Amino acid sequence: MSASKTVSRRRLRVCLAMIVGVFSVFGVRLFQIQGLDASAYAAQAIADGTNKSTVPAPRGDILDRNGAELATSVDGMTLTADPKMTSADAPQIARILRQELGSRIDYFDTIDKLRTPDSRFVYLIRDVPAWTGKKALTAIAKANLTGVFSEKETLRTYPGGKLAANLLGYVNGTGKGVAGIEQEYNKTLTGTDGASTYEVDPNTGVRIPMADSTVTAMVPGRDVTTTIDRDLQWYADQRLADAVRESSSDWGLAITMDTKTCQIVQMSQAPTFNADDGTGMADSNTVSRAVQNVYEPGSVMKTVTMAALADQGKIASDTPIVVPSGMDIDGFHIGDYWEHGTIHLTAAGVIAKSSNLGTIVASQQMSNTTMYNYFRRFGFGQMSGVNLPGESDGILKNGKDWTKANHATIAFGQGVSVTALQMVRAVGAIANAGKMCEPSVVSSTTGADGKQVKIPAAPSKRVVSKDAAATVTRMMEAVTAPDGTAPAAAIKGYRVAGKTGTAWRVDPATGRYIRGQNTVSFMGFAPADNPRFLTYIVLDKPYSNAGGGSTAGPVFHDIMSMALERFGVAPTGSKSPKVAQTW
Repeated sequence: MSASKTVSRRRLRVCLAMIVGVFSVFGVRLFQIQGLDASAYAAQAIADGTNKSTVPAPRGDILDRNGAELATSVDGMTLTADPKMTSADAPQIARILRQELGSRIDYFDTIDKLRTPDSRFVYLIRDVPAWTGKKALTAIAKANLTGVFSEKETLRTYPGGKLAANLLGYVNGTGKGVAGIEQEYNKTLTGTDGASTYEVDPNTGVRIPMADSTVTAMVPGRDVTTTIDRDLQWYADQRLADAVRESSSDWGLAITMDTKTCQIVQMSQAPTFNADDGTGMADSNTVSRAVQNVYEPGSVMKTVTMAALADQGKIASDTPIVVPSGMDIDGFHIGDYWEHGTIHLTAAGVIAKSSNLGTIVASQQMSNTTMYNYFRRFGFGQMSGVNLPGESDGILKNGKDWTKANHATIAFGQGVSVTALQMVRAVGAIANAGKMCEPSVVSSTTGADGKQVKIPAAPSKRVVSKDAAATVTRMMEAVTAPDGTAPAAAIKGYRVAGKTGTAWRVDPATGRYIRGQNTVSFMGFAPADNPRFLTYIVLDKPYSNAGGGSTAGPVFHDIMSMALERFGVAPTGSKSPKVAQTW
């Protein structure tokens, strides 16, 4: 055999061995794919050829008592991208997004996202109004660019802007309520998201028509119907904002309650915020001062002291009281806001002229324990039950620990701290013939099926007798008389019962009173002989000579007048009784 034939055969064997080796490798790999890892590769193939997206459930609406939207949800969109598809065209895509979406898109940051290595999914921008997002997607498609996709979202919006903002609250970036009704009823308002899975072309990401898809239906959140009247709320918001600005106050509150049902029909705060455009979203504006802020109410509290005395049969509206020129108690000198010698006032006169000294003299007929128990009965030192987040108990020192000075000052509203809603609830009991109920801001919830669930009102409880409430009401009518402390609060044609309040402010840093800085207020209800609404106005730190009657009284007049007109409450036609203020 020649040498050349031997070499040829050797080469043939080597080539054959190489071919067998290659096929063996392919065979082993094929066995691994089809036999050992078949399910894993099948899953990968399915994953590359399917797209899963969330079907967001819209958050329930918050409505006013007549069904008008106070907070609602609108269609939104989140834009995403597949960096494997967008990497090469990142600058062009980023430029289009910047043009269509403006400053919400950072050009260079978006390029980095579109070029994210080893990734098939990135978020480009969340919570874009649907029409804006669609416009951007259309522009990208017209430029023959691919790899940008969308997911449906729902966006929270407040049609009234600042309207009742502190009562409604707002939602955070994840759509969760973090204040007000949005927080308190978050579980009720939040729906259950659905899901959608469909087949796409693995190379282009485009959905394949007629291909298999699965959908898990979403369940919308329930609507919450409030007790608020939108038109009255809007007017009160504007009127209060004007009053805060004109009086240079730090802040103000206005609350109107139906005295029969204890439904809050209006709750305003100034300054406030706008969750729609983000303006004013500082802690000092987003806090709900009506339930979270505590302050000393001043002379409005005299109505409670007098109600306690009247309930025990210790005073009537014409009870004579000798009012001294001043009193020194536990080393503290106490006087009235005006200088006088010894004067002779009736109990009605003490309320009409807002005499601290006359109130102290009258209150000395009660022991510490008795007076403390009446204050607790009227709801002080405990939450109002309104079901709003962050509500404070207020501060009422236990009667066992009262000094003589505590007894004296608490009687006229200093040395006790309250929330505005506590004060509304307490005086509301006087307007409601001695029966107190819990304020409410929500009346019912409604599901997508239209089924309504009413929220039952808590039972009312008697705190003083009907006669005692009537006695104090007669005293309060003298306040709005021409010779009272708040004639500006009187409403033509209606009998109005009211009470002014002026209290020294406490420095939160030192716990001491600040001379010259006051919290002024006015509380009143009408018609006095058949009460329907009660309105409370509070202005904190107005100009130095501001008073409850002259500064808060006119605001009460305007908001109460609007409430009576809005709900069609006619004058009763009766005249206020003449009650002697002196003897």
